[in-house]
Amino acid sequence: MSEALPQDLLDALDARAKEAMAHWGLSNVKPTLLKYRENAVFRITLADGAPAALRLHRPGYHDETALRSELQWMTALRDGGLSVPHAITASDGRLLVALRPTDDFAAQHADIVSWMHGLPLGESGLPLSHGPEAQVAIFQALGTMMADMHDLADRWPIPPDFKRPAWDMEGLLGENPVWGRFWDCDGLAPEHKLALCELRHQLRRLLDAVPPEALDYGLIHADLVRENVLVRDGGVAFIDFDDAGFGFRLFDIATALLKNRNEPNYEVIERSLIEGYRTKRPLTDATLAMLPIFMTLRSLTYIGWFATRPELPGIAARLKRYADESLRLAQALSVAA
Repeated sequence: MSEALPQDLLDALDARAKEAMAHWGLSNVKPTLLKYRENAVFRITLADGAPAALRLHRPGYHDETALRSELQWMTALRDGGLSVPHAITASDGRLLVALRPTDDFAAQHADIVSWMHGLPLGESGLPLSHGPEAQVAIFQALGTMMADMHDLADRWPIPPDFKRPAWDMEGLLGENPVWGRFWDCDGLAPEHKLALCELRHQLRRLLDAVPPEALDYGLIHADLVRENVLVRDGGVAFIDFDDAGFGFRLFDIATALLKNRNEPNYEVIERSLIEGYRTKRPLTDATLAMLPIFMTLRSLTYIGWFATRPELPGIAARLKRYADESLRLAQALSVAA
């Protein structure tokens, strides 16, 4: 990621990272940029020699309350025994520090979380490198840990000022979804806008017909894509809770499966994840029958996400690809609206 950025931006990010690290007493540490997308993420070394991740949060994406809530939930999951990062307090005890605006950056927040060892499950657009037997074990572990996460979330006493986005009906299909109005965003062809508008209404009708008790709802990760699932020690770890919030548990399952649907071994992958999940948490066949709806919903979110980031390369082609993929997924919807 960093190699594609202009040098002046790299220099500015490096200086901003060092400004943030001063709050942890790490002014002399060299930050290594890993990712510059929603957040700028750096690998750093703590005073005791342990690696950690510094995050410079995207200005305006989440406010301070929401960012602190993310860290609180991650820490609760870690305390519950899950392999997820935990927040590392600054020198004054804060979990989150505010950085003032500069000539290069708007006001933003920074935090440091513990480093999670392991290798990403894969990369979007590339075939999985793991063989069939390894895929079974990995996706069973992924399903098991996801269920444990949902169980811990349901038992956790949510703090009174807790604030995270809601991936509910309004957050997915309302007038202003969490990741944008996918059906009328700039860059889409008129025929795509029309088809996606019709699909939006179809999905609303389908979900309106589902009894509320049929869908498990609560705190979810919301972005368990390949890059956010680390494979290690025969198990998995979850990272990047930047989009975590309240939502349907099927949305978590759909997210973990969506980018694997073209794998030759997909049926085994899906079955393995579901089997792992069911070892820890109920998931009825009737609920699972709605998975195609949530696969379609998850695909639609990417359209809005990319449309609000016109600076990304190849944006027009990406929008068309995700629109086409969403409409193909919609053909699998088993219930006529």
